[in-house]
Amino acid sequence: MKTDDFDFYLPEKLIAQTPLEKRDSSRLLVLDKKTGKISHRHFTDIIDYMEKGDTLVLNDTKVIPARLYGVKEETGAVIEVLLLKDEGNSVWECLTRPAKRIHEGTVISFGNGKLKARCTECLDEGIRKFKLEYKGILYEILDELGEMPLPPYIHKKLKDKDRYQTVYAKNVGSAAAPTAGLHFTKDLLEKVKSKGINIAYITLHVGLGTFRPVNVEDVTKHKMHSEYYVMTDEVADLLNNTRKNGHKIISVGTTSTRTLETIMSLYGTFKGCSGWTDIFIYPGYEFKGIDYLITNFHLPKSTLVMLVSALAGKDNIMRAYSEAVKEEYRFFSFGDSMLIK
Repeated sequence: MKTDDFDFYLPEKLIAQTPLEKRDSSRLLVLDKKTGKISHRHFTDIIDYMEKGDTLVLNDTKVIPARLYGVKEETGAVIEVLLLKDEGNSVWECLTRPAKRIHEGTVISFGNGKLKARCTECLDEGIRKFKLEYKGILYEILDELGEMPLPPYIHKKLKDKDRYQTVYAKNVGSAAAPTAGLHFTKDLLEKVKSKGINIAYITLHVGLGTFRPVNVEDVTKHKMHSEYYVMTDEVADLLNNTRKNGHKIISVGTTSTRTLETIMSLYGTFKGCSGWTDIFIYPGYEFKGIDYLITNFHLPKSTLVMLVSALAGKDNIMRAYSEAVKEEYRFFSFGDSMLIK
């Protein structure tokens, strides 16, 4: 299976640069994975595809202002650091640019010394580990000094940083938003509940996997970086009962999906647990944890296109994406939505 098999033509003008004024006003392309039939709806119609007793699964991770610009203490060179993974004891795994200027022992200063980062280890692909030095509460310092880590294909500055958070974001720790959830409003979630549909929250802190392109020719040789997830006993019980009673599990986003599939692959059932996952889903994978998927339109040749191709079939996905391009859907993080049913 070749990475190039998951390439498609995308005009640059279709890459959404800003969020819509109303979160739930985006368009919704509905793809039937069995028949390949495509329908064009609006996101507020999503509730029509859920029934009483179904469970909607949301990732409640919260994005931190993880992008920092500082200066190398010894030379004054400007360095960009993106916090990816909290390894404990104030040590963070970070994506660094330009990485070649950062060696073990290098100290970067942010905000005139309010925060300092001392490099403790150099890894491949621009990754460095830093020991952070500061006084006070780190997340308050990041709120002051950091920027929201928008993906590199978004070139416009975000006016309201809350628009790169879901309305239900709660558990701090992500370097990117679980963007399929950006379409939901509090009102729409209330309507979901009123229809008798369960809402379950799990957590997966989005890390480097979101930023890392597939650079190998053979898909199976790509290595996913691990991301931290949590599922409570209560949510596990709810999901197991949903299945037992013959209802659907509707996953919001590839991050929720990877969490559900990780747990099912490990235990054969949903279970309250936490851990690190590097699950890589591509065609040939048999889904065990979800029935429907709500997702956005993803980058060509990305692991996310491979995941949706595994669920709906590559031919169906490529045809749906071609249709989305023709109909000028908005793509990527701030773009329109897709339901695979």
